[in-house]
Amino acid sequence: MPNIDAANPIVEIEHLSYWYDSSFPTLDDISFRMEQADLLGIIGPNGAGKTTLFSCMLGILQDYMGTVKLFGMEIQKNRKTLLSNIGYVPQHTSIEQSFPANIEEIISFGLLGSTDKYSRSYAKDQVFKAMQIVGLIDKKNKRYNELSGGQQQRVLIAKAMVHNPKLLILDEPTSGIDQETQDRFYELIRKLNSEEKISIILSSHDLDAISKLANKVACINRKMHFHGDAKDFFGDENMLKTYYESAMQAHLRLHKFNSESNPQQQLPSA
Repeated sequence: MPNIDAANPIVEIEHLSYWYDSSFPTLDDISFRMEQADLLGIIGPNGAGKTTLFSCMLGILQDYMGTVKLFGMEIQKNRKTLLSNIGYVPQHTSIEQSFPANIEEIISFGLLGSTDKYSRSYAKDQVFKAMQIVGLIDKKNKRYNELSGGQQQRVLIAKAMVHNPKLLILDEPTSGIDQETQDRFYELIRKLNSEEKISIILSSHDLDAISKLANKVACINRKMHFHGDAKDFFGDENMLKTYYESAMQAHLRLHKFNSESNPQQQLPSA
């Protein structure tokens, strides 16, 4: 297990670049640090490279240029050990609605693959604690398809943190849930960071939520355009204007690409 102390940054990335093809990099010379107990908001338009960044950090992608260290250790050389201290909820996590397991069982799956060997009683205690933190004790015998969208998202959070991670990575975790549910979800994230002392990286298009939650912000669009205190980013009108203009340009490029790739979309419906 990695030696986690204040001397080691939780995340240390230096000159990270990644190509999916030979045309241009999806990530271009990204460098930043994240300290213990930070809540870092990752923002950027669609296609900015946020999910690719997470894939490099988790060792899912390994053919990158640069250095990725977690807890002072390189992910490429220590992936199995490091992942035992990381909880991850990807952007498009899906559990089959007819999956024959209750919520308590689904959450317990988060203990599988850990480098630690748990006794049955300890594992049960960990699952109970995770359900308690996310407010799902009364739902433990329910099936996944019996829950609301917000409750399903809390199941995924509980599953990601059941093994006591020091770092929780959430990729667009509120996509597809209503505003009221989002607000309750963000309150949970704040609680995990402030009370459970979990360092959190949260990617989102919801700048209002990031401004209220995060103490640090990283704005990327292939390159790193800003990394620092959230108050400095959201207090700079020029920075915000540049961000929104960049996001709009990215949206238009994506729309043009989709239109050219799928010309049938341009045809009027009958």
